[in-house]
Amino acid sequence: MATEESSFAVDEVRAALAGTRFTELHWVAQTGSTNLDLLAHAADGGGEGSVRGADHQTAGRGRRGRSWSAPPTAAVLVSVLLRPPAPAVDLVTPAVALAAAEAVEQRCGRAPGIKWPNDLVVAAADGGPDRKLAGILAEAAWPPGADVASGWRSPSASTRVAVVVGLGLNVRAAGRAPELADIAIACDEIAIPGSPPVRREDLVVAWLAALEHWYARAVDPAGRDEVWDAWRRRSATLGRRVRVDLGAEDLEGEAVAVTAGGQLVVRTLEGDERTLAVGDVTHLRTR
Repeated sequence: MATEESSFAVDEVRAALAGTRFTELHWVAQTGSTNLDLLAHAADGGGEGSVRGADHQTAGRGRRGRSWSAPPTAAVLVSVLLRPPAPAVDLVTPAVALAAAEAVEQRCGRAPGIKWPNDLVVAAADGGPDRKLAGILAEAAWPPGADVASGWRSPSASTRVAVVVGLGLNVRAAGRAPELADIAIACDEIAIPGSPPVRREDLVVAWLAALEHWYARAVDPAGRDEVWDAWRRRSATLGRRVRVDLGAEDLEGEAVAVTAGGQLVVRTLEGDERTLAVGDVTHLRTR
């Protein structure tokens, strides 16, 4: 059950986003999951561009059912409802990631990389493991007949699909669990020294303003290559030696490409190429 009291400056953010599709913005002090809130809103006919945020989530989620937690007000926890045409659904996550990377670079002065398929990471100065700055979770509510459970058939190009995308972006390091010290990083740890404190409101405005651009390119057939080209330029994965956890096996090799459908192409140690739709990637040191 969501609560309604929050210190987040909603009116300020709405005013800054005037002229974009993201002016239906609601923010609460606590909820279970902003993604679940918006999926319910989508089922009730909620419009594209609806945004739900919270100071704290009690049931935040990541990929593969993992939990996502952060101290209250220490992270941007926000979800957006989009309704792209079916051929553009695969471009929603890269568009959101691009927008988030641009927002961090604009507000913090340092550009994070995009780790396939859905994280923002910051490279360690000593060449050690990248540290996670943000995670993205996209959940699509396909219309009847367009998923495997209901006897899949290819949706038409005009079919609109409700997609809820959640962003969890670490803003403040204070209160972080000790076991995450070498895994996670926050905006206040990468901001230019002496600069004003990074505000959640400024990050949300910068993210949604950038998403207005990249989502428009994603749903325009003429703009889709532009999205992937920009994603590749910001990729922290391409050109890296990686290990990919596929569940039943681990795959090691070099990440050499990402396809137009978002699959990762890995050249294995044996020299063949594997195209992967899912998997957990670990960036490895160069040996």
